[in-house]
Amino acid sequence: MINIHHLELFYYVARFEGIMEAVRNMPYGIQQPAVSGQILQLESDLGAKLFNRRPFELTRAGVELYDFIRPFFTNVEQIGEKLRGGVAQTIRMAAPNIALRDHLPEVLGQVRRKYPKLKLILRAAHQPQVEAWLEHQEIDFAITILEGRPAPGLNSEALLELSLVFLVPKESSLRSVDELLEGIASGADTPSLITLPSNEMMPRLCRELLAKRGMEWPASIEVTSLDLIEVYVAGGFGVGLTLALPRWEPSPKVRVLPVTELPAVTLGAIWRGNLLPVTEELLRALRSRVAGLKAK
Repeated sequence: MINIHHLELFYYVARFEGIMEAVRNMPYGIQQPAVSGQILQLESDLGAKLFNRRPFELTRAGVELYDFIRPFFTNVEQIGEKLRGGVAQTIRMAAPNIALRDHLPEVLGQVRRKYPKLKLILRAAHQPQVEAWLEHQEIDFAITILEGRPAPGLNSEALLELSLVFLVPKESSLRSVDELLEGIASGADTPSLITLPSNEMMPRLCRELLAKRGMEWPASIEVTSLDLIEVYVAGGFGVGLTLALPRWEPSPKVRVLPVTELPAVTLGAIWRGNLLPVTEELLRALRSRVAGLKAK
């Protein structure tokens, strides 16, 4: 017989890619040696090694077992809520830092008025992480930049079109994007580029624009959120590529250069499977928030 608790421990180890990280993220206290010992017992019971320790990597048997148990352990809390009180009131979602800080408190407050027992599990996320988390059933809903059709099993809805802009320090002599790019092309003036990680859509669009001109401009500073781009431009570290967000008031220490050659990007909602009543209410609240932003 396989010990179900051992399977649960393995689920957390596989999900968080290591025993130490699993211990830090489990919803109850357990010591690292206890987890290690019980995982070894599970491997003994199965007659198969489940993962390599350093660097962490699931074996073929580990991948097969994780894929089998993941749906159960991921959704057990939600089914528990349903059985205890009827309608699940948990939202597991991811969004950019700036959305979590500036927009979602009001949106989620609206949802909570209808679902007073609302439980929130919120993650700051980069665009490439979102679909992986949805496919691995670690979240149910996300706000992110949409690009193409979502993967099978995922649904999406466009909410807002956003323009790309460059930020330059206030004291910079640059007055247009053409002037900026001409300086880079000539080699006379190549400032440091500050942007999001290179695998996100925004930096990729910038690389495509530069490639059309036969140019390259590698990022010198990669940051994890849009507000950090502005902070470092204001600090004189270089030129930033960012998005013109609704209600955005740039720092007095920077100037905005619109990028007319790049298409707008689409901010939207993306979710796995069918929406539950609580996430339907969240989507309605988001639509209302976006409509208010467009009206101002």
